[in-house]
Order: sequence, then C-alpha cells, then structure tokens
Amino acid sequence: MSPPISLRRIDRYDGHHVTYHYRSHKSERVEQESVDVYTFIGRMVQHTFPKGFQRIRYYGVQATKTFTKIKGLIQAALAHVKGIIKGAIQIIAPLTYRQRYQQSTGRDPLRCPHCQREMGVWRIWHPTYGLIHNELQAIARGKYAAQAPRADPAGSPGRTVWPAAGEIPVSLPGLQ
Repeated sequence: MSPPISLRRIDRYDGHHVTYHYRSHKSERVEQESVDVYTFIGRMVQHTFPKGFQRIRYYGVQATKTFTKIKGLIQAALAHVKGIIKGAIQIIAPLTYRQRYQQSTGRDPLRCPHCQREMGVWRIWHPTYGLIHNELQAIARGKYAAQAPRADPAGSPGRTVWPAAGEIPVSLPGLQ
C-alpha cells in the first residue's frame, strides 16, 4: 500500500508545523504549504481505510473506461437529486430540533415530565459514548467570560449563569 504523500515532498518539520510541496491543479505550478502537525496528520489519516476495506480502482464505476461512459448519467442524476434535496431542506429548515421532536413524539423535550416547568440543557449524555456536552465545563473554561461581569444577587462566591430575560439566574459555587 502506498502512502498518501511521498517523504521527499515533506520539506520541513520543526515539531509544531509541517512544510510540504505539491503541484497545484489550478495554477499548474509547484506550491508550498505549511500547516500545523495535527492538521497534517488529519489530512493523511483520511486516506486510511477501515480494517478489512480494500479500494478497487480499476473495476466498476471507478474504472477510467467505464467512468467516461457514465459520467453524463451521473451528472444528470445529481442534478435531479439536487432539486429534490433543496425542496426537502426548505421544508425541514424552518423547524428547530425542539419543534421537530414535538411533531414526531407529541411531547416537548425541554419540558420536565414531573413539574411541567421548562428545563435548560446542561449535559448531553449518550449510552455508548458517555458525556458528549457539559455546559458546566464550558463555563469553567471561560466560554462565557466575554460577557460583562455582573454581581451575584445572592452575594455568594463563584459564577452566576445569567439566562435569557425573564428567567432566574443560577449561582454555581466553586467555579472560578
């Protein structure tokens, strides 16, 4: 199996950035690019197939001879599908996740089933992947630090989360 880029095309590596050259298809000239190490690794890894998967280039649709024959058919099919997708997006786009969930299940996902008060999303947990989003961690990292500081009405140390107008602020003691 050949690598996605030859080692001789890598010009420099300083521990933080990788500089490499390539032939641009637009300008037909050799161009040089310097990217972060993780970006470079990401670009290389996307060419790796999952275990047991093998690419077949010379048979089927990817064969040069076959592809030239059916290229027109593929373009026509894509043009037809594009119109259908645009129509579907216009139908789906105006609705939020909450509205779509209410339409399909008949219940509001942000309404407490016990007290019927509106809930806020603090954590998103998945049975397989665990904690996907934790708003308290975002607050601790300073995601909301750009807002103007306000005094806590209770006078307690820590942070206060200020919700939209008309709702109650929540004090989070211990978060600095």
